Amino acid sequence: MKHLFDMKILMTADAVGGVWTYATTLCSALAENGADVYLVTLGPKPRADQRTALGDSGVKLIETDLALEWQDPDGNDLPAARRCLADLERRIRPDIVHLNSFREANFEWQASVVLAAHSCVNSWARACDDTDWLCDPQWQHYTRLAVQGLNSARVWVSPTAAFRDVVHEIYRPATPGHVVWNGIGPSAPSLPEKSAFILAAGRMWDAAKNLRTLAEAARELAWPVLVAGPGAIEEPVGGVLLGNLTRTELQKRMQRAAVFASPALYEPFGLSVLEAAAAGCALVLSEIATFRELWTGAAIFVDPTDRGALHDALAEMCADDRRRAQLQRAARERSHRYSIARMVDAYATIYQDLLASGQAASHPLAAEVCA
Repeated sequence: MKHLFDMKILMTADAVGGVWTYATTLCSALAENGADVYLVTLGPKPRADQRTALGDSGVKLIETDLALEWQDPDGNDLPAARRCLADLERRIRPDIVHLNSFREANFEWQASVVLAAHSCVNSWARACDDTDWLCDPQWQHYTRLAVQGLNSARVWVSPTAAFRDVVHEIYRPATPGHVVWNGIGPSAPSLPEKSAFILAAGRMWDAAKNLRTLAEAARELAWPVLVAGPGAIEEPVGGVLLGNLTRTELQKRMQRAAVFASPALYEPFGLSVLEAAAAGCALVLSEIATFRELWTGAAIFVDPTDRGALHDALAEMCADDRRRAQLQRAARERSHRYSIARMVDAYATIYQDLLASGQAASHPLAAEVCA
């Protein structure tokens, strides 16, 4: 059986959202454990500040001009993607291909393929109650390729059991899928000094982040609500928009924020919530299955469609020092469950089992370790 120190891994990722944080964190940790790792980007190229996430880990970054699957639902870019990725596989000769999208799993890979399902158009649209357009032929084509990708991969993985269930409901894959919680590095040894403000983060234009509701709930709060993320909310009625911050800048804000709020309608995992918890923020989260799975007992939950309830929960956090401190400690303690070491161990088990078996295999250890 191969171990990480003599394993070669080709991983794809995009730099648009949380997948970049996940991929760079995982790739760096795999490389630090001895794997030879190649990270291949699809979609918009990573910014200079995003590239710094790889540091001197030894991960080889390969940037392409290939489209992301949700940018190309008609599949016009597929022939170019097949050629490009086949050429990379011939040159790199990886033991494992780890894909962070669906349709590329349909390619004629020689290596064993692991597909990590982080999000999809269909589940996003359902959560946002905006599904009429999914009947268009291009999105039906997208859906067929997603189904085929799940069934073509030797193993597919979800970051939460709740999202795994959603993938099953929508796509009916032939294999059950496995849960590997996302992870981050260790937090600072002591709780940082906090300031009187509430922080949120997300793409302003993304309806699933539900930041408009947060902006409305922010009115007449004792503390300011600061929202970090690209884009803008049309006619914001409350809160301060910080614009797009680098990950380092956002983490510095998290270190100071007393409270972190996420009223998301849809969040298959929520890495920003995990990072805020590790920074010692009290969490006010939407009442959705993924957040309940990860944060029950360590957060306040509210109906994401009820701006009055969200306002009241945030007002309580501003006013109740004892309750806020208790939630800060609880969130920080819970964050230790979602460590990079645990995530690497789970993926190493999957990779090694695949290479040892020579056929699709179940991975009970990975599921037990992470869920």
